[in-house]
Parts: sequence; structure tokens; C-alpha cells
Amino acid sequence: MNLAQLPPGTRGRITRIGAIGPLKRRLMDMGVLVGETVTVEKIAPLGDPIEITVKAYKLSLRKKEAEGIAVEVVA
Repeated sequence: MNLAQLPPGTRGRITRIGAIGPLKRRLMDMGVLVGETVTVEKIAPLGDPIEITVKAYKLSLRKKEAEGIAVEVVA
């Protein structure tokens, strides 16, 4: 499952980041790291962007970026 597939209000633990190059560095600089727990706060009406919370920070990601982040659902 990837981050873009999580419905709003769902928490997930990052298992893999599929991005490469500058995008991967940008995600890591924002705290999106393997093992971190993220919460999907809301998704825009057309599905892009996706607002998430990681380490108590709110971030917005493009759907394409979120699709490259593998997560497992956390209860």
C-alpha cells in the first residue's frame, strides 16, 4: 500500500521510500523517513495534494510523490 491510498484520518508507518535524487532528499529533509508514523489529514477534492502529519508537522505532498512512499497501516 502506498501513502496516496490511505484514507483521511488513517495512520501508517513508512516502510520504503521509492523516490530517487532530489525528491528523496527533500522528503528526508522534511522528516519523511523509513520507520516514521504519518497520518493522512485530508485529501483535496481532486486527489491532489495530500496533507499529512509527520513528527507533529503538517506537510502537503503531490499525489505522485505520495505514491512512491510505501506504508503499512497502524492501528
